[in-house]
Amino acid sequence: MKSNNKLLGLGTLTAITASLCCITPVFALLAGTTGIASTFSWLDPIRPYLIGFTVLVLGFLWYQKLKPTKEIDCDCENEKKPRFIQSKTFLGIVTMFAIVMLAFPSYAHVFYPKAEKQIVVFEKSNIEAVEFKISGMTCTGCEEHVTHEVNKLSGVVKSTASYENGNAIIEFDNSKTDIMEIETAINRTGYSVTDKIEN
Repeated sequence: MKSNNKLLGLGTLTAITASLCCITPVFALLAGTTGIASTFSWLDPIRPYLIGFTVLVLGFLWYQKLKPTKEIDCDCENEKKPRFIQSKTFLGIVTMFAIVMLAFPSYAHVFYPKAEKQIVVFEKSNIEAVEFKISGMTCTGCEEHVTHEVNKLSGVVKSTASYENGNAIIEFDNSKTDIMEIETAINRTGYSVTDKIEN
């Protein structure tokens, strides 16, 4: 039983670890320390292995819990009811928690507030579009983090980040902000601008 409890703890830990790269930016935003957002982005390449390990551990524990037990004819006292931590209910709660953690990257973006901005552009000729190549983004939460930070700048008309393409395309009024200010805002998130392409 103790080994099962250790496996349960290990399965939960790997589920959390598998999504740390996407959980950290949300906590960083809530805490106001956006610079630590990309701290665990190095975990992204091993995420499939962590997910697989979590599924194997929880699958094994469910097999242990649901496999039929051999009945022995004896006049022994009835077995004691298992403690809550050893119950199917607790295993069910941990399994649901693991699923929520593993799925976190797919819904992380909902934690970022949508910045409603009113942009007044006086000269269309002032509008510039720049593509920033960014390293460290691993999920939609990372995209939202970059977009949220850039949208705080005055003069940003539109910003679109993509973790799949490793970039952000920013349209801005160059009379109100500039490329260096936008790059600084992106770098402040903890992700790094590696290149800039002016369109």
